[in-house]
Amino acid sequence: MNTAELVELAQQLRVDSVRASDAAGSGHPTSSMSAADLMAVLLANHFRYDFERPDHPGNDRFVLSKGHASPLLYAAYKAAGAIDDAELLTFRKQDSRLEGHPTPRRLPWVETATGSLGQGLPVGVGIALAGKRLDHSNYRVWVLCGDSELAEGSVWEAAEHAAYENLDNLTAIFDVNRLGQRGPTRHGHDLDAYARRFQAFGWHTIEVDGHDVDAVDRAYGEAISTTGQPTAIIARTLKGKGVAAVQDREGLHGKPLPEADEAIAELGGPREVRVQVHEPPAARMLHAVRSGHVELPRWDKGDEVATRNAYGQALTALGTGRGDVVALDGEVGDSTRAEFFAKEHPERYFECYIAEQQMVATAVGLATRGWVPYAATFAAFLTRAYDFVRMAAVSGAGLNLVGSHSGVAIGQDGPSQMGLEDLAMMRSVHGSTVLYPCDANQTARLVAAMADCEGIRYLRTSRGESTVIYGPDEEFTVGGSKVLRSSPDDRLTLVAAGVTVPEALAAAEALERDGIRARVIDLYSVKPVDRDTLRRAAEETGCLVTVEDHHEEGGIGDAVLDAFLDGRPVPRLVRLAVRTMPGSASPEEQLRAAGIDAEAIAAAGKLLVEEAVVR
Repeated sequence: MNTAELVELAQQLRVDSVRASDAAGSGHPTSSMSAADLMAVLLANHFRYDFERPDHPGNDRFVLSKGHASPLLYAAYKAAGAIDDAELLTFRKQDSRLEGHPTPRRLPWVETATGSLGQGLPVGVGIALAGKRLDHSNYRVWVLCGDSELAEGSVWEAAEHAAYENLDNLTAIFDVNRLGQRGPTRHGHDLDAYARRFQAFGWHTIEVDGHDVDAVDRAYGEAISTTGQPTAIIARTLKGKGVAAVQDREGLHGKPLPEADEAIAELGGPREVRVQVHEPPAARMLHAVRSGHVELPRWDKGDEVATRNAYGQALTALGTGRGDVVALDGEVGDSTRAEFFAKEHPERYFECYIAEQQMVATAVGLATRGWVPYAATFAAFLTRAYDFVRMAAVSGAGLNLVGSHSGVAIGQDGPSQMGLEDLAMMRSVHGSTVLYPCDANQTARLVAAMADCEGIRYLRTSRGESTVIYGPDEEFTVGGSKVLRSSPDDRLTLVAAGVTVPEALAAAEALERDGIRARVIDLYSVKPVDRDTLRRAAEETGCLVTVEDHHEEGGIGDAVLDAFLDGRPVPRLVRLAVRTMPGSASPEEQLRAAGIDAEAIAAAGKLLVEEAVVR
């Protein structure tokens, strides 16, 4: 498009943003209006995309990091012919595909859910990494960001990672409209302040008048021709551009325009400009798909193996059999054992350093391109990236997350390193799967099973060695459990997972010596939980003791309770968990101090069946 045509297209995008928000009675038209020229030039002159084939391997990728500017995105879809005007005016209405913040669950052209600011650029880095290192394709990744989100630390994790990886296929467009939600941003219209920061991280930067379509056009061309560096286009814009009553004025964020008809008239009225988006170049998917035989590692009963070691070995074997599996780690691969995968499959290993937000975002970006990511760090440190996990679920992304060094059982390192909240955190994620194996063979089977699950999958591993109690051919279904001891004379059931399984078995033996038969359930699938087995145990034994190396809120105890929320009687229940703030001690001392070792379990069982001896 020439200059005049671009100006007309930008005005149409503004008008349609105003119309959509007015029809909805809510939305962010002023945030959309500031970026309309940036979007118009990109859509008409530089973006390569086949809207009829959103999975085309040659398509450029666009991420709207400032997701509240969704009216602009939907207006662009209309201009490209992907939606019609009638659908545009369903914006924010029930059952409409055009949600307040865009998600790929509803629209095939959306790469990732946005709306939690500071996430678009990190995910864009992941998509660009896929293009460079995995897909070996020349598609470009364009990310439109707002200036307010530049206060988020995750943006700067992304900035450093993109420059370190020389992602010259990534262009970030910053709509510097000066105004945030409650007033001016930190740096206002000081474009050089932003440019200096990105330059310091190793980016090529271009400062531009975001309303000069010719200057924006040249900036995009310069970004495409830049090699060896990602490019940041820092554009000075005005919020509410084009309507005098709202332009560059505070207090109008997130509100439809007060006089929409007058504003539309001031912008020149509705238009019907159509854009013929450039076709993507011919390309093909080069990465391997799900094929080949997976030969999982095997251990003999009685072997002493840490489940973190089993994770690393199983993931490596999975990567050998499946070319679509990739691994990420947060600079603790020697502890999580992700380094095993890195040595065998370096081309599919991503070191994200101590930047957990960027690690999860990278995993999301890789998943959008069809890869199956496994991202690992200490369970405690995944809390740092929880918002990215939450938004990945909103996206419907398929991620495998692995938290090692969980619980007090890690020993002397102390509470800062102990994941004691992770089960609750991951159980609360929409549609998640939460697994907690107790031995090496179980871990290996579950690592493989995770690859074919949907949504967010979480595997909890342990630091210390544990005795292998299952044979290498034992099967473990997601949503299942294993009954390790049972008899018709059981008077209570001990429910454990992970490091507390051997403690529960030892407690059952001690109880039997005192004449009390106890059933033991290994609840390795914490979500979905095996309700049938738990309900049967409750009916047959009447009493349950849950024991977990986790805080009492949200973990195994609560997962067990969920099996009895259908109106049936709740069994007599004792929940053993970590209730104090641990310090430094040996693993054995930690379990004893927390009251989750075999002795504590046996004592709780005796009290529950009213067999305690008063001394």
